Amino acid sequence: MRTMFKAALTATALMAAASIAQAKTTIRVTLQLPESHSLGQNWNAFKEIVEAKSGGELNVQLFPSAQLYKDKEVPEAVGTGAVEAGSAFLGRFTGAVPAVDVVSLPFFFRDEDHLRAAVTTGSPMRSVLDTAILQETNARVLWWQAFGRNIYLSDGSAIRAPSDLERKKVRTYGKVLGWTIEALGGAPTLMSGSKQFLAYQQGAVDVGMTGASAVKSRKLFEVMDHMTLSYDSAIEFVAVINNDFFEGLTPEHQAIVLEAAAEVEQQLRDAIYAEEDAIVDEMRNTITVVDLSDDERQKWVEATQSVVNRFVEDAGETAAQVVKAVSDM
Repeated sequence: MRTMFKAALTATALMAAASIAQAKTTIRVTLQLPESHSLGQNWNAFKEIVEAKSGGELNVQLFPSAQLYKDKEVPEAVGTGAVEAGSAFLGRFTGAVPAVDVVSLPFFFRDEDHLRAAVTTGSPMRSVLDTAILQETNARVLWWQAFGRNIYLSDGSAIRAPSDLERKKVRTYGKVLGWTIEALGGAPTLMSGSKQFLAYQQGAVDVGMTGASAVKSRKLFEVMDHMTLSYDSAIEFVAVINNDFFEGLTPEHQAIVLEAAAEVEQQLRDAIYAEEDAIVDEMRNTITVVDLSDDERQKWVEATQSVVNRFVEDAGETAAQVVKAVSDM
C-alpha cells in the first residue's frame, strides 16, 4: 500500500512538473553582437522585465554573436518562425520594404530632436514602416534599436566641404548612402563593417562612412586621423518577433512584451547618444574631430537634396508616404 502511495505521489509530482514546464513559453532571440554590447544589454533588460512581469511564464533565451543566424538571415528566420525573435540592421529589410532606407537619407532629419520624434513608436513614419515590415515579412517590429549616427573618416586631411569628397573612393554600407556619395562627387564602395580597418590601412578606399562607436571599438583611429561629425543619417537596428508566435501569446503576455519593448527602446536611445557623445570627446584626444558649422552643414544639405527624389522614385509609394510624414513633423 505504502509503495502504491509513493508511486502515486511521484506520478503527481511528475505531472505537476510537466504542467509547469508546459506553462512556460520560450522566446529564443538571435543577436548579431555580444551581450556586452549596448544592443545585447538592451535585450537583457527586455528579458528581465518580461520574465519578472510574467512571473517566469515567459522565458527569454538570448543567442548572441550570430550563433544562430547572420544579420542578413534574420528577417527570413524570424518571419518564417525558424526563431521567435531577433535583431537586425534595419537595412536588411530593404529587400522587402525599400522605404526603410529613409533613415539613410542625408540631412533629412533636421537635428536629434527631429530624429527622435520620427523614430519613436507610433510616429507617422514608424506606423507606415512597421506595418509594411509586418505585411511583407510576417515579422512584427517590437522596437527600434538606436546604433548611432553616421560620420566620415579620412586620413591626412579633413572632410569639411562636399568638394573634399570629389573623386574619392568612399566606404559605404547601404544603397542610399552610396547615392549620397555620388551626389557629393565621390565613388561609393559597399563594404561590411568588419573589413574597414584593413581597407583604410591598405588605402583600398580614401574615406569611410561609419558610426562614432565603431571608431573606438574597431580601433579605426589607428588608420584614420580625421573624423567629421556630419551626423547626416541614422544607423538603426530593429528588434522583431514572429507575428504568428506573438499572436499565439495570451493578451496578458502580449501586453507584457509590448510594454517591455517600449521601456527598453527609450533606454537604449538615451544611452547610445550619450555614449556617442562620450566617444567623440574621447577621440578628440586621439584624432582630429571636425565639427561642421551651420554654414558648412548647409552646403552639404544643398549638395545632397537630389537623393530624396531619387529615393522616392526608386522605393515607390511607401517611400513617398514616409518622406511626407517626416517632412511634415
